[in-house]
This record gives sequence, C-alpha cells and structure tokens, in this order.
Amino acid sequence: MTITVLVGTTKGAFLLHGDQDRGNFTVSGPHCDGWPINHVIGDPDTGTIWAAGGGEWHGAGVWRSADNGETWTLSQLANGQSDAFAAANPELAAQLGFTPAPPAPHTGEIDTFWSLGRAGGTVYAGAKPAALFESRDDGTSWAPVRGLSDHPSRETWNPGGAGLVLHSIVSAPEDPSKLWLGISAAGIFASEDGGQSWDRRNRRSNEAAGEACTAHPAGGDAQEIGHCVHNIVRAGGDGETGDLLYQQNHHGVFRSQDGGRSWHDISDGLPSKFGFPIAVHPHDPRTIWVLPLMEMAGRYPPGANCIVWRSRDGGDSWQPMTDGLPQETCFFTVLRQAMATDRAAEAGVYFGTNSGSVFASRDAGEHWSEIARHLPTVLSVEVLDRVH
Repeated sequence: MTITVLVGTTKGAFLLHGDQDRGNFTVSGPHCDGWPINHVIGDPDTGTIWAAGGGEWHGAGVWRSADNGETWTLSQLANGQSDAFAAANPELAAQLGFTPAPPAPHTGEIDTFWSLGRAGGTVYAGAKPAALFESRDDGTSWAPVRGLSDHPSRETWNPGGAGLVLHSIVSAPEDPSKLWLGISAAGIFASEDGGQSWDRRNRRSNEAAGEACTAHPAGGDAQEIGHCVHNIVRAGGDGETGDLLYQQNHHGVFRSQDGGRSWHDISDGLPSKFGFPIAVHPHDPRTIWVLPLMEMAGRYPPGANCIVWRSRDGGDSWQPMTDGLPQETCFFTVLRQAMATDRAAEAGVYFGTNSGSVFASRDAGEHWSEIARHLPTVLSVEVLDRVH
C-alpha cells in the first residue's frame, strides 16, 4: 500500500507522499496554480485527484489530476475578479501573466467550492453559497443538483461564521443513491435517490427530545440539535451498523444510528463541546476521533495543549491521546475538513493545523509525529491509499 496525504491550503494543494511504513513523507506542491484549495480527494482505484476551491479573486472551480499531481486541469464554474481585471486591463494583465478565463456558467451564483465527495461514478462538489454540483464524466463538466437548490426550506437556511457553505458530502459505498450533506448553518440533509429529493435530518433522539437544552444560540432546542454542523462522517466496517453517522457540531458531538433521522449527544467526557473535525476508523465503526477547541477564547485546544480524543465505543466514553503532540503554548486551530484516516489494518490518523503543520499517527492515535511543517494554512486533509 502507498500513502499520499492530500492537503488543501490557502496557497494551493500539497501532496505528502509516504513510504511503505508511513514513516517518511516527501512534500510536493503547491499545485493548482496557487489557488486557495478547500478540499482535496482521490480515487484509490485510478489515482485520480480532485481539488476544489477558489474565492472572490480566482472564481470557483475544481482541479483534476490523472497523473499523481504532475499536471492539473481546471474546470472553472464561476469567474472571479482576476478575470474581470484581465479583461479590462489586457496589457497590464499580460505583463503580470494574467489571462482571462472564458465566461463560466455559474458566475454570480457561487463564490467558491468547499467540499468534494464521490458516490459510484459521480463526483460531487459543495459550494458557497450552499449548492451541490455533480459531474458524471470524472470532473470535466458539472451541473447543479436542483433537488437541493429547490428544497422548500431553502429560504430559512442561515449562514454560519464562514457564510452559507456546503462543507460535508458523505456517501454509502455500497449504495451510491444514498448521500448526506452538512450545511452551515442549515444542518444535515439526506437523499436516498441520488440527489433528486432531500430530507432535512436534525431531530434529537427520543431519549433527548423534550429535555432542557443549553441556552447557547447554536445549541438547538428540545426537538432539534443545532443546525451549525461542522463535519459529518459515515461509519463502515462490520456490515451490521447500517447508516451509522457521527457529527461534530458547533455545540456537541452527536451519533445517529438511523442515517441521521435522530441524533444522540455523545459529548460527555470531552473538555469542550466545540470543535471542527471528526474522523471514524475505516474498519471499526465504533472508533472515532475528535479534536476539541475553545469556542470563544481563540479557538485553540483547551489549556493550550493539543489532545486528540478517541472513543472505542461510539462516543460513550473518551480517552485523551497526547504522545508526540505539543502540550504547552499550543494555539493552533484544526479546521472542519482537516482530519482523516487511511485504510491500513492498523489505521493511520492525520490532521493539519492553521499554523501549517500536519501530524500523523500510525497506530490509531496512540503515538503522533509531525510529518510536514511550515505549509500555508491547512484547510483540509484526506488520504489516498492505493494497493498495487
């Protein structure tokens, strides 16, 4: 098995190529012409890599590489300020190396892409403002998923701190018609017909419904959890768990054993209900990892010491993992898409920081080492592991 850690940053995509024992990594990048890249994913069967991002200056687009990052092709869906500048100032733009892109089909509708996902032969991309796009030709062309854009609740969706973003796309590998999305701050949406129709799934579990809830504005109410979901993952591994989902919310970590139709708070034992990332073991559906942060005091680890918290029982109890992680004056943030696992038998766990470091554990979180440092702000971490 070969491991490539896919890292999205504010200054392009980076690829961290690991050796066979996941002990040494070499850094390749920046890729994607230095675009801000919010999320990078790969296909372990073909090695194809997709990178989504952009912003006001660049526009919105998805980059694709079929040769392990050597070359990249851009599918641009919205033009940015650089295109307008180049068109209005052709001589100066030529001196600066700017060439205006052709008119993009969704200019004025979306600002950037925040997330990527795959289900069967379809690649999905989540945008800001919240919209879902799909590609059925490996990322060459894209079309909006109107079933979500036309959802009857659309007018009630509220933006989170980073705006109204579709930041999580989760699928069921054995059933590509099933999809789950995380939108801040509209909550969880699910489809069981390949995106034609969507259910909004934010209800508290029966045992929690009606209980007194926190007065925190992001905490939800007695019937629903807060709609400011930060990240969601779907468990697999034993073939008996069904659609077991976990989410890190603005105000708690939650578990759903029924595909998101009801959610149970599993935050007890953690030092903070707030955090951005969550990851699940590739083979053990009851093993998960989170990295709690202070909410109001700078969004760094509580006590300024970095701790990854692991649960072996689906969140019923938690254990701190610290070996190899900075335990004093640690003020970085780990963002919502910046934690992932590989598929090794003894799973590796990886996370990136806004201070430009990537940490890795080869033994499910027991021990950690820094495998990259001094990168730009890390926005996402995923793993492409291929068996040759």
